[in-house]
Amino acid sequence: MRRRLPPALQDRAFAFLWTSSLANGLASQMIAVAIGWQVYAIHRNPLDLGLVGLAEFVPLPILALPAGQIADRVSRRTIAAISLALSLATVGVLLAITVTDVHALWPFLSVGVIAGVASAVGSPATRALTPEIVPAELLTGAIALRSVASQIGIVAGPALGGVIFAVDPVSVYAVAAALIAVALAAIVALPYRAAPLADQPPPDWESLVAGVRFILSTRMLLGAISLDLIAVLLGDSIALAPVFARSILHIGPIGLGALRTAPALGALAAGIMLARRPLRRRAGPALLAVIATFGAAMIVFGLSKWLPLSLAALAVAGFVDMISVNIRATTLAVVTPRELQGRVNAVEWVFIGASNELGAFESGVVASLIGTVAAVVAGGAVMIGIAASWTRLFPELAHMGPLEELQPA
Repeated sequence: MRRRLPPALQDRAFAFLWTSSLANGLASQMIAVAIGWQVYAIHRNPLDLGLVGLAEFVPLPILALPAGQIADRVSRRTIAAISLALSLATVGVLLAITVTDVHALWPFLSVGVIAGVASAVGSPATRALTPEIVPAELLTGAIALRSVASQIGIVAGPALGGVIFAVDPVSVYAVAAALIAVALAAIVALPYRAAPLADQPPPDWESLVAGVRFILSTRMLLGAISLDLIAVLLGDSIALAPVFARSILHIGPIGLGALRTAPALGALAAGIMLARRPLRRRAGPALLAVIATFGAAMIVFGLSKWLPLSLAALAVAGFVDMISVNIRATTLAVVTPRELQGRVNAVEWVFIGASNELGAFESGVVASLIGTVAAVVAGGAVMIGIAASWTRLFPELAHMGPLEELQPA
């Protein structure tokens, strides 16, 4: 049975790490559904939902650089375990809030801040664990499998959380707590490895910003990260799905759920494919091609007035986006020296968080100015143009070869 698993999952340490990621991802998505329902029920004001999201995001830019430094100076397994323990504590608070039937916003905002702190501190260390424990020849498949775990959580977590919440709101947090406990146990089961900078002098300013400097000086990596950031900021219009569901496709809330799920299903399919058969072609041109394809898919989605075509376009967008994520994440993991993994991952995590949060905001602003369909089509067209222009701005990225040929910078 074990031989049928993807090669990376046959590695015992990575199997523990993947299990932790899967369990934590499922729990996070279940919690998000429950919190969203409870928060909106307090005042029936969608602004409250935005405030909770903001509370979770604020710690990230504040703590990113220190968190990256910690991830390079303290055992990454230890940091990941502390982060999960903090997440488990927040679930306990949410459980208490639900049992006592509190109808106030501030407890949820406080929990959001704590959850944001846990994510900001733990994510750089957790992401840096993959290249630390996985052999180089299995790294591409391992990163694809890491994304598969994330997409399983996105697809299954909200549905599971919604069903359990409908039966018993308290049970959602009880199940989530059990899943996070499994994630914590899996992290603790990893072999201990000392941090690469554990015996170095206390950090100074140069050490603190070393991750930023490394990305800026490594043009291939800078091109990949910035391309993904701009693509999500300008071209990813899934935040406008409610408008399409209500006013354009006229498909109601069930159809909206289908629109939201389609990109994750496409991404899950791509992740499974990459885990089985890692990308062998030149990664730079492939990255530019999938970004352009993402833009084309969003144009089709924007113009479509037929649900099957809209779902297909979103699934294609999710599929090629997963390939883009895999190329970017593998490039970062391979070219970044081990002693910089925590700090570089921290900077990338800020890029990811900013692009997701600000991208939704940008979509709403542009749609309000020029119309929803025009905003989506324009965003897709801009993505295609950016993919074409990146060959001149970042020739190092355009000429990047196969991922297995990358070397640490």
